[in-house]
Amino acid sequence: MTKPTLVIGNKNYSSWSMRGWLLLRGVGVEFDEVQLKFHTEGWQQNIARWSPSGLVPVLWLDGEAVWDTLAIAETVAERWPEKNVWPRDAHARAFARSICAEMHAGFRTLRGAMPMNIRGSYPGKGMSEEVQRDIDRILANWTRCRERFGQGGELLFGGFTAADAYYAPVASRFATYGVQLPQVARAYVDAVLALPAVREWSAAARAEVEFIAEEEPYAQR
Repeated sequence: MTKPTLVIGNKNYSSWSMRGWLLLRGVGVEFDEVQLKFHTEGWQQNIARWSPSGLVPVLWLDGEAVWDTLAIAETVAERWPEKNVWPRDAHARAFARSICAEMHAGFRTLRGAMPMNIRGSYPGKGMSEEVQRDIDRILANWTRCRERFGQGGELLFGGFTAADAYYAPVASRFATYGVQLPQVARAYVDAVLALPAVREWSAAARAEVEFIAEEEPYAQR
């Protein structure tokens, strides 16, 4: 089997890319990285070459493209079952898949009002009643995970799983926008942001110089 290739976008902005990248790095699957910067010259030509959907991330495995982060997670879990992409316990595994699917399909108000911007700092920006409802739902899921399945570690299901890859961009958002969190959630955010893979991604994100106005609604230029 040849080494997988993961195609991603800007590390400062692309929360979907971050999920796929952290999943692979977090479970210890070696891969080559191809980064395509948004809105740069050649973007359309390059993304058409790599991505059937025109979106990132895309995992190329044995000559086959796997796009969408849920498909990537399930493919990695199937190909490398020893990596424990999902929790071993059946109840925990069902819960993990459910909260990943909810993140995948929901929380659009939060995403729109608080776009991922790792190098930014905008405490208080983007908050509204609707955003708070999204946040409250996320915190409820986190609390249930930690209480029911979090023994043996600081992450949602104790050790690292796909769920942590899925919610790492949310933890980053909470840091960027200074969201006030209860103790359980604050401890989880701190644990996620301290993961070596998250620190590696975040350092690269802060080093990026590209500015995309639609991704930075609160920036002063």
